[in-house]
Order: sequence, then C-alpha cells, then structure tokens
Amino acid sequence: MPPLIFSLQLAFTLAVCAFLIVPVVLSVLAGLTVNYFVGLESGLTLKWVIEVWNGYRDTLFRSVGIALACLALTLVLGVPAAYALARAKSRLGRAFEELLMLPVAVPGLATALALIASYGALSGFRTSWAFILVGHALFTLPFMLRAVLAVLSAIDLKTLEEGAASLGAGPWQRFVHIVLPNCRDGILAGSLMVLTLSMGEFNLTWLLHTPLTKTLPVGLADAYASLRLEVGSAYTLLFFLMIVPLLLAMQALARPRRRRFIPADDTDLAPLALKP
Repeated sequence: MPPLIFSLQLAFTLAVCAFLIVPVVLSVLAGLTVNYFVGLESGLTLKWVIEVWNGYRDTLFRSVGIALACLALTLVLGVPAAYALARAKSRLGRAFEELLMLPVAVPGLATALALIASYGALSGFRTSWAFILVGHALFTLPFMLRAVLAVLSAIDLKTLEEGAASLGAGPWQRFVHIVLPNCRDGILAGSLMVLTLSMGEFNLTWLLHTPLTKTLPVGLADAYASLRLEVGSAYTLLFFLMIVPLLLAMQALARPRRRRFIPADDTDLAPLALKP
C-alpha cells in the first residue's frame, strides 16, 4: 500500500475516533471538575460523583438488575424460538419471524402506551420493576432472536441432529449438546446487545417507570434537566463504570475457546480426537 494512501486512511480513522471519543471524555471531565464553566482551572473533585452515588445509586442497581433479568428472559424465550424457526423453514415460520421483529419497527413510546393500555389496570404490576422488564424484553428479544438465528442458519443443523439422533440422542440431548454449543457465538452476540440496550433504554422506560422504579437513563435525564451539569456528567461517569465491566466480561466470553488434540483413548489406536 502506498504511504500516502495509508497516511490518509490513518488520519481518517483517527478523526472518526476523535469525533466519537472526545464528547465522552469531555462529559467525564465535566463530572470531575469543581465548576464546568470555569474548566479544569477550577480543580478536580469527586464531590459530584459522591452526590450522585448517595442520591441515585438505587437507579444504578435497578438498571443492572433489570438488564440481567431481561437477558435471562430473552435467553429462555429467544434461543428456543430461534431453534424452532431454524428448523421450520416455511412461509409460516418466516411470517412468525417478521412478527417477532415488530417491536423494533414500532416506536418505543407506542409500545409503552400499548403495555399501559393492556396492563395498566393491574396496580401491583404497573408499579413494579417487572412492568419495565416486560417492555425491555419485548424490545430486546428480536436482537437475541436474530443473532442466534443467523448462526443456526449458517450451519447444517439438520445433518448434525440426524447424526446425533442416529447415536441415540433424544430431543433434549440434541438441543443441549448439539444446538447450544454450535450457536454459542450467536448467543454471546445477542447477550451483548440485550445488556447494552436494556441498560440504556430510555423511550420505553420513560413512560413505564414510576417515581419508585426509576432506572439509570431516566435518572440521568432528570439530572441533566433539573440539576447542575456537573451532576449529570457525574451520573454519566457512573453509567460508564457500570456498563464497561459488563461489556468487557461479555467480550471475554465471546473469545474463541482454545482446542487441542489429544488421543481419544490411550489404549485405542484410533485417530486423534478433537476435544476442547
């Protein structure tokens, strides 16, 4: 590659990175400065972070809890649904798949209004965090479904299952030992999207929450609207501190597993078997 073209590509990449990263850095610095309008000359402080932690830490833990519950719910519903759709390659299956994609196409506010109209009369349910969880699950389920379905559609699932069935594996054994290991990458990709989308979801949550069930994005919006800019920026900093470890953990799980060749049986002269 000519040096000029490489230099231009590098400069463009650095410009894009700066465009994306600089606002984040400035927001973090705003939450650590004594007075944002004066700048760093006013000094650095953790006062705003401590103030946000003391006043809003319940929203942080609630958001993490809802995100993890949403992940569990989408795994239980999305993976079997993707498996069923991968096996049922028919017009009805494709129509059902498109039906499951509707929550993504419909605005979040419309979905929230539909949930309120349907279940708003259930006072105990309406005022609990489970009501927000249902909205998040509706919104994130298509992302889990699509990620897993894309992986299952790329492999010869029928042949693998037929081979396992010929060795005596039942439906449950085939699902656990054949389907799940082969769609591991899709499950991890879907899990990453579900966690990040649930943690940052605002439109649905804005209508579904109550004063006692605020989540992190709602509290962040309140902080920016009604408090000092430094408080809102400190809230953003805490958001990063909560979400980044989750993302790093998911990325670590998504790394390919190392495999090595070992003899299938020390007393057998059979060829080497591939084992994890």
